[in-house]
Amino acid sequence: MTKSKLFLSLLLAGAVVGTASAQSLKDAREAIDAEQYDKAKGILQNLVEKKAKDGENYFYLGQIYLINEKVDSAAIIFNNGLTNAPKEQLNSVGLGIVDLMKDNTSGAESKFAAATASLGKKDYLPLYYIGRAYIDAPKPDYAKAVDYLTQAKAKNAKDAMVPVALGDAFLGLKDNSQAYVSYRDALNVDPNLVKARVQQALITRRAFAFDEALEQYNNIASEYPNYGPVYREIAETQLQMAKRMPDNTDEEKAAYEAQVAKAVDSYKKYLQVTGDMSPEANVRYADFLVYGQKYDELKTVAEKLANVPGVDAKVFRYLGLIAVNQDKDYAKGVEYFEKLFAGAEENRLIDIDYLFSGLAYIESGNVEKGLPNLQKALDMNPEMMPEIGSAGMVAFGQGKYDVAAAIFNIPAQKTGTDFYYEANYFLGMANFRAGAAKKEKEEDATKELSDAVKAFDIIAKSNDQKVYDEYLVQALYMTGFANLQLDVVDTEHPELCKGLFVPAFDQLIKVLKDKEATGAELTEDDKMKLADGYTNVGFFHILKGDNKKALEYMENAVKYNPADENAQAYLEYLKS
Repeated sequence: MTKSKLFLSLLLAGAVVGTASAQSLKDAREAIDAEQYDKAKGILQNLVEKKAKDGENYFYLGQIYLINEKVDSAAIIFNNGLTNAPKEQLNSVGLGIVDLMKDNTSGAESKFAAATASLGKKDYLPLYYIGRAYIDAPKPDYAKAVDYLTQAKAKNAKDAMVPVALGDAFLGLKDNSQAYVSYRDALNVDPNLVKARVQQALITRRAFAFDEALEQYNNIASEYPNYGPVYREIAETQLQMAKRMPDNTDEEKAAYEAQVAKAVDSYKKYLQVTGDMSPEANVRYADFLVYGQKYDELKTVAEKLANVPGVDAKVFRYLGLIAVNQDKDYAKGVEYFEKLFAGAEENRLIDIDYLFSGLAYIESGNVEKGLPNLQKALDMNPEMMPEIGSAGMVAFGQGKYDVAAAIFNIPAQKTGTDFYYEANYFLGMANFRAGAAKKEKEEDATKELSDAVKAFDIIAKSNDQKVYDEYLVQALYMTGFANLQLDVVDTEHPELCKGLFVPAFDQLIKVLKDKEATGAELTEDDKMKLADGYTNVGFFHILKGDNKKALEYMENAVKYNPADENAQAYLEYLKS
């Protein structure tokens, strides 16, 4: 027996005849549409065993393995389909889909071209499934999907699933009107096609009209209570609603948790209606819980999955997330994520894998290994930026200023993003604190202080009014003090002082005086910073022997902060 045939026999060995009473391909396809994947798998395994020369059976069985993210297993099924039924082009399409899943676009296109080169007049299914593949690919190509699906529709206008797929493609292209027309066309062909109605409601959800979408889904569920996918759509809608809710106060957090709990209950209803309690179904449920950050429920599911032989390597993602977010056991988190990286193909790893593994490494003390993972997470998904920023703030709050600076440096390089200036501000603060800590130990802090100045300079040169209002004053103030520490300020050697700190303090003075000139009232903090600016620049002029200018600065310093003893002393000295 060849290796591939042995593997196929092992796959088929899991078939239990009693898992489904119906044994036709039509029943299997209906089960797939209803997302009863375990039921469909049982039917198809029996069909492949009993009708080994029917190539279509292999193709649909391979689809189940693709849905369960077992791409290599799907490829074995498709290859066996070609061996047993060489003329069935669907299995060639299946191998092209495998290439798409592995990001081998050229390989996929080659197989698709070969599979469609000599289609019969009414042979539309290869075109349909190629179109479907381009929609469902990790990197969708909706335009190509429309092209193939339009060809499929021209060959067979009576299969309602074709306009449904066209609707999905148009939805991907953000052409909601064409999507709606396509779903309507599908219902004209088959008024009982629930999937088309579910997808129409998805248009509403994509427009963030969540309440209206839920009303549509609930109407469908009341009319078709045994159609499982509608409950999954309800769950996903409820979870999206939760994700848009504030969670700052205790009351808001409670409301958020209640909304997430609703979503979880709806997903459980989905599992109940589909009747799929397989490990693969629970892996998809776990994915849902990950998105909802429902770590208590995730822990229950993940611990069960961990005991299933040959379970998907994604279980280590779940265990890693629990270790990091719930148990705060970062060493264990590192262990689990390393198992995930070792057991899962790279194209199956997602942004949160890199994010939380990076955080686990950093919290475990391995900053050098953690930072590249944070960078990778941000490269994959710019929405990871607030999470990375929060990690930087945690390190900052713990007094780990060098670690905080290293973390903030990642989003601080992403120009044009919402967090860019904020990240640079905190990068400057972290570097300044790290430099000050070194100075206290009489160590060389030139790099840290220089990096602080560079970060603050990005704030100072911004034309963004929000940045100006929130960060400019503090950035100039800290730039002044960073440069003060980089300079040589020694009364015995005044000639060594370069005045590196003067421009920042002078600009600070101008900014705050301009604010005062508009009639705005300076805060106590503004006055303190203004006084410090005048004092430091005044002292520079004392060092350089320009007492007249120094006197002017010191008088202003005392004006804005009469309690400043240093300014008072300098003023008395200058007047004496």
